[in-house]
Amino acid sequence: MYSNDPFDDGERVNRFSSFEQSEPAFDERMMEDRQQSFGGPSSNSALDPALRALIKYRRRKFTESVDACNQLLSKNYKDMSMWYIKCRALTAKMWIDDTEMEDEGIADILLDETSVTTAPRPGTSLKRPHTNSSGKRSANPSVRPQTKDGRPITGFSRPGTNSGRNTASRGGTGTQSRGGTSSIENIFKGARPGTTRPVTTTGRFVRLGTASMKISGLDQEYAISTEHIDLKKYAAIPPLAKALYDYFIVVEHDVKKALELASYATIEAEFKDWWWKARLGKCYYQLGLLREAEKQYRSAIKSQHMIATCLELGKVFLRLDQPNKALEEYESACLKFPNDTHLILGIARVYDSMNDLDKAIQYYEKVLHLNSSNVESIACLAGNYFYEDQPEVAIRLYRRLIQMGVNNSELWNNLGLCCFYASQYDMVFSCFDRALQLAEDNNEAEVWYNIGQVAIGIGDVGLAYQCFKIATSIDNEHAESFNNLGVLELRMGNTEESKNYFAQSMALGPSQHEQIFNNALLSFKRGNHQQAHELVLKILKDIYPEHADSQELRKKLEAKYLML
Repeated sequence: MYSNDPFDDGERVNRFSSFEQSEPAFDERMMEDRQQSFGGPSSNSALDPALRALIKYRRRKFTESVDACNQLLSKNYKDMSMWYIKCRALTAKMWIDDTEMEDEGIADILLDETSVTTAPRPGTSLKRPHTNSSGKRSANPSVRPQTKDGRPITGFSRPGTNSGRNTASRGGTGTQSRGGTSSIENIFKGARPGTTRPVTTTGRFVRLGTASMKISGLDQEYAISTEHIDLKKYAAIPPLAKALYDYFIVVEHDVKKALELASYATIEAEFKDWWWKARLGKCYYQLGLLREAEKQYRSAIKSQHMIATCLELGKVFLRLDQPNKALEEYESACLKFPNDTHLILGIARVYDSMNDLDKAIQYYEKVLHLNSSNVESIACLAGNYFYEDQPEVAIRLYRRLIQMGVNNSELWNNLGLCCFYASQYDMVFSCFDRALQLAEDNNEAEVWYNIGQVAIGIGDVGLAYQCFKIATSIDNEHAESFNNLGVLELRMGNTEESKNYFAQSMALGPSQHEQIFNNALLSFKRGNHQQAHELVLKILKDIYPEHADSQELRKKLEAKYLML
């Protein structure tokens, strides 16, 4: 681990200005340095270590590149070219493209100063998307399962989203379900036992361990000591300053130090470099200063219109729960870049989150016209066709994903469901068998749940009961399986067991209407009309106002009250 500041030598700082030249010129300059260091030109038998480090970096063999850099830095720790390559190699090794990723932790929810105190109008907030009464076609909760915040499950899961458990009840979705904003009740819950760890805004970027283990997966000899670095000196050298900024964000996860470096570099650039303005916005965003991030992103776009900056500005408005404003930014950027699929996908995701399915499908199809191999669009369209009672079309799209090399448990699970509802029974259980082979701990319960649904469809109640029991043994928070177990127990005449299952299912899935209605119906048949009326009103007022069975049960209850 190198603790010395390589910028003590002023002569080396001046020579490093050659990084602003083209890359071939930089290679020649670096080769001259190596020849001087080794006392002459390199021989054919031994490749120059500096050239080896650069070649390994370009071939994406980052560990070997860092080893070659360390070999030279042990002889001359002030070698700027080696520091540059080492920074780039370590950053590229741990790079995460977070342009389209969103993660909201417990700190963001509890300390959110932008939360509204009154209920927003439907269609203006991600917390209250369009409903069936809003005049637009939206997902029917009786047919298409919802996420924990009330939005329909789509066909794709992007990394970094916190939707609680990835539900796939009553049908399959493309690769995984995509959720929305986390809730305080669910943020502490992990996907499986042992993973319940609250996270802050940057918690996703910090590896497991203590604060002193920020460079997880890297030995200390690979690390770059940044505790005593004079950031003003780095800011005077734009190429190395940019490499160091990426190192702070990606490897060290030190947002405050990256913000300090970006501030110095912006001053050095006389506030004219869009790259540093965008990086200032990124730091403000990760620190939760959303309005400051918006100002920096707008300033960067004014200087230079870039797609990545537009996407990050849209993330700011989504975090502020202003989806319509995010749509305006995406559509404005599409005027400048009309054929960019990232912007069009951003628009489709926002409409999907707002439960406006017609427009979401329109933009997903537009993406496929531009890029026929876009996995997210294919998966979301396949999920939509499945829930629109067109499983044959969904099978074609899922087969396309298999041909493209997508191979996971969710895909085979969905293909098995599509085959069952398309009456292609010979393929159903072979698909589910493949899904179980690929299943992990966080989605194996979903596969067993869907096998139980298929067993009910073919009339094998015993198999269905076993599948739901297995699902609950794998995931003891699987609300849908507890609900179905309650229904099966009720059919077998075990009223008390059924009541207990319904109560447990209601506690685990408070936003789902099926178990609440089942409990209300059971209470009505047992003569507890007061409890049944309360449960029915909960469904019709808060969860699913158009639920026909609940409306009919409420009429029966009101008729009972009139008779009294």
